[in-house]
Amino acid sequence: MANFRSRLALLGSVVALAAAALAPVQLAGAQPAAAADRQWVALGDSYTAGVIPAAGDTFEAPRDGCERTDRSYPQVIDRDLGSLVELTNVSCGAATIEDVTSRPQEPIGHNVPGNPDPDYPFPPVPPQSEAVGAGTDVITVGVGGNTLGFGDILTKCLQLGGAGDGAGTPCKEELAGDIPGRLDKVSGDYDAMLTVLHERAPGAKILAVGYPTIIPEDTSKCGFGNLTQFGSITQGDLDWLRTDVLEPLNSAIKKSTGTQDAASFVNLYDSSRNHSVCDSGKWVEGILTLPAQLSLVHPNAAGHRNAADHVESAMLDAIDVN
Repeated sequence: MANFRSRLALLGSVVALAAAALAPVQLAGAQPAAAADRQWVALGDSYTAGVIPAAGDTFEAPRDGCERTDRSYPQVIDRDLGSLVELTNVSCGAATIEDVTSRPQEPIGHNVPGNPDPDYPFPPVPPQSEAVGAGTDVITVGVGGNTLGFGDILTKCLQLGGAGDGAGTPCKEELAGDIPGRLDKVSGDYDAMLTVLHERAPGAKILAVGYPTIIPEDTSKCGFGNLTQFGSITQGDLDWLRTDVLEPLNSAIKKSTGTQDAASFVNLYDSSRNHSVCDSGKWVEGILTLPAQLSLVHPNAAGHRNAADHVESAMLDAIDVN
């Protein structure tokens, strides 16, 4: 649907340009028509920015360390919609909700153990909300996983699963008590962020983008020790991560979105259900992408294409394009 509507919108733009070319020349002193572009600001973490090579190439020079890639969903939508929207993409890898709302962020680039970034450290970037203003028509925001601490949870689960040779639920046993508090933090910070965004752009539609399916319902698909999947995380812990961590994260975001009249939730979970890290047609990479590239459980270009389809459709509804 999104691609079809995009083509209609672009076709309309072409027709309008052709009509303008055939129209009589305006009389001296006449004012040109106002630009029809809608102002779109894309906010978010690495699931928006792209970050990994499987989501395209970084394209900004000089680099700011946020690692936005050319096949991430904001860039895909920008190409789809052309002059219909004017994109400002300030998403940034490793961003928390507070980094979007009010706190300057120190980007890390691809500075990870064993793969130092030659440009690290990077100067701080402003809070992402500063890119939003009174003239913003639509805001997309995909954030929350880093506030939850999902990367740290994954790391801990890898360590504990490896120590126990794949048996049991060692990660659940150690971390389960912390998860409700982490989810409460996500909810509180998300509510505050939406309030700030609405204050900065009272007329904008806010689209809160959820997270895709990462772990399949049938975790027997995931091979223990397979680093292109979840490495040494046990099957029991994968079930726990899906039902008690990731699905509640999406629910918390959706619930916060419901507190704002101008906000709506974009569900990526259902459409990606058969494209988890452990499925053959994966839309999210595992710990590694062959040959030996760190992916650390992030969407690839196919996952961003799916996100683009759903976010784009919601955007076209929000800016009332028929």
